[in-house]
Amino acid sequence: MKNLVYIAAMLFLAACSSEPKDKKAQLADLKKQQGELSDKIAKLQAEIGPTDSAQVMDVTVYAVEPGKFSNYVEIQGRIDAQDNVIAYPQAPGVITNIYVKTGQRVSKGQTLVQLDNSVLRQQIAQAESQVALMRQLYNRQKNLWDQKIGTEVQFLQAQTNLQSAEKSLSALRQQSNQFRIISPINGTVDQMDLKLGQAASPGQTGVHVVNDAILKVKANVPESYAASVATGNSVKVVVPDVGDSVVTKVSFAGKAIDAASRSFPVEVKLPSRNSFRPNMTAVLKIADYTKTNALAIPIKAVQKSETGDYIFVNANGIAKQVVIKTGNISNGRVEVVSGLSAGQQVIVEGATDLEDGDKVKVMQGIN
Repeated sequence: MKNLVYIAAMLFLAACSSEPKDKKAQLADLKKQQGELSDKIAKLQAEIGPTDSAQVMDVTVYAVEPGKFSNYVEIQGRIDAQDNVIAYPQAPGVITNIYVKTGQRVSKGQTLVQLDNSVLRQQIAQAESQVALMRQLYNRQKNLWDQKIGTEVQFLQAQTNLQSAEKSLSALRQQSNQFRIISPINGTVDQMDLKLGQAASPGQTGVHVVNDAILKVKANVPESYAASVATGNSVKVVVPDVGDSVVTKVSFAGKAIDAASRSFPVEVKLPSRNSFRPNMTAVLKIADYTKTNALAIPIKAVQKSETGDYIFVNANGIAKQVVIKTGNISNGRVEVVSGLSAGQQVIVEGATDLEDGDKVKVMQGIN
């Protein structure tokens, strides 16, 4: 086209510089020049070759193969200990002994702190003497009764007195135990800010004990996923603060929807790892949809139009436009429900510059 403009300009200058001619002769001369120009244009087009729209486009393709495809629900949760308790005394009193310290391993039933129970100890000592006396009287009365000496009423009275004294002693001992802080689980003393002589009260003064060997993640899932998230779903737990993750299963999914948050609780048990600690933030990626024989492609290969989604496939070096129906999207891939077959090559890079029927050259395949 540039050559054509140049030739036309030269002819115009030549015509202006020539001497005036007869109009008929001038017309004949121009027609002759027009014919020569047409021949030159045709020759130049043949040398240039196809226009830009017919050029071969360099593209990358994705080979479609059936495989496992999962869609994930991403929820933020918190790591919690399976056994995470605060042990309190059952009766108010002044602390007289502290037997453990923070970080110490303790066993279930172990006494952690002793409160003042001196009055009860005196009562217990008195009750023990009473029981000893009642037992001695009972044994003597029983020996007499075995020899048919005395009355049955005397024997039964001695037996009742002994049982009553033993029950009184047992009640005093149980009451005395309420002046102790006892560990209800096996674990580690995580927090304890108690001092000797400090007054302790039920529900206010206690020892925090954690069993960090059994951890779990607790989170709330929006009710919109109630039909797809359930116990047993595969889940990837990511703990960003320590750069660690684990793949496991949902161990519990609640059935009731909370009226305030419009969500339901889920729990995921964690394996024992030194990097995991209670109250750490954890991200749950729960698989709410899984298909084992799905066709999935990179989402950037999909283009949209008024009539729906479409892609380009490589058909022996020709870009062929194919209308598809898509499903779930996950990790940069989209499931193709219809319109695509295994073994086809989907054009990914360069697809946005293509039109149906364009020639393409595959530069690279991607996985």
